[in-house]
Amino acid sequence: MRLIDGYIMRVVAAAILLVLLVVQSLDFVFAYIAELEDTVNDYQAWEAFLFMLYTLPRRIYEFLPLAAFMGALVGLGQLANNSELVVIRAAGVSLGRVTWSAMKPALVVVVISLLIGDFVAPPLEQAAQSNKAVARHGGQAAATHGFWHREDDVFMHFNTVLPNGELHGVSLFRFGEDEWLEEALYAKRGEYQGDYWLLHDVSHSRIREQSVSTEEQDTFRWENGLSPDVLSVLTVRPDRLAISGLYTYATYMENQGLNASDYWLALWKKTLQPLGTAAMVLLAISFVFGPLRSVTMGFRIFCGLLAGLGFKYTQDLLGPMSLVYGFSPALATIVPIAIAGSIGVVLLRRAG
Repeated sequence: MRLIDGYIMRVVAAAILLVLLVVQSLDFVFAYIAELEDTVNDYQAWEAFLFMLYTLPRRIYEFLPLAAFMGALVGLGQLANNSELVVIRAAGVSLGRVTWSAMKPALVVVVISLLIGDFVAPPLEQAAQSNKAVARHGGQAAATHGFWHREDDVFMHFNTVLPNGELHGVSLFRFGEDEWLEEALYAKRGEYQGDYWLLHDVSHSRIREQSVSTEEQDTFRWENGLSPDVLSVLTVRPDRLAISGLYTYATYMENQGLNASDYWLALWKKTLQPLGTAAMVLLAISFVFGPLRSVTMGFRIFCGLLAGLGFKYTQDLLGPMSLVYGFSPALATIVPIAIAGSIGVVLLRRAG
């Protein structure tokens, strides 16, 4: 029995690796071509290629659930087409044992996904975005690129937040109670000093009703509760952050009275992704033993793609709906997983 278990695991694992390699290769080529459209100033073809290498772990992380789903479908489908599943069942191997053997490679994928998504991809993604911003824009002051943030009556704009906490292109705008712009400050760069920021090459303007006074300073001490850990979150989209970073920034935004729904939604998606991957693999296994038992491999892949896209689009639809209509982001994430898992369980019970 162990030989049969090992054989099923190897076939499914090989199919998962093959699917991941094919999909990732296509994605890398097309994404690099698209990235070349952003070349400007010091950001050219080589820098774009380095950007693609830095973001490769994130892209692998995004495609791992699809690879696990399609790999289980293709691997078991191959065994079904060769009548090997029939022989395995005739040898007395239960449906539950075959399912568990096929699930084991998917569980390895889940563990790898957790490690990449929380420890490898986020810091490399942050470095990639920061290096790209510096190469394209440097420390120039402009609102067309960079990151906006608000704390109390101060609106902030940063061109670049480097992984070490250094800021490039810092713009601060402080408004009074009557929404009058009272102060505007621009600094070429800033460094975190433990409990405050030291800004360099500063132009500080104070605006009154009848006059504007501007003062040039080499350095300026900026007292602020923002830490490099919090600011670094600004450089990366919510769905590309580590779970700890999502929780830190979502909590910070709520403490500031800001809307953190996007970050809570991304947090739930990342937290429940392992469960979603397991549900999709269970669905793939149920397809092979159920309605797709005796069809061609091409039709099986086509149906798998439809099911995978249906799962993804359901999540993509319910997520924004939770932000608009105010229901729980956790519910928006769990519902598609529950549907996929339930269908898989029902089909496997019928097949058994």
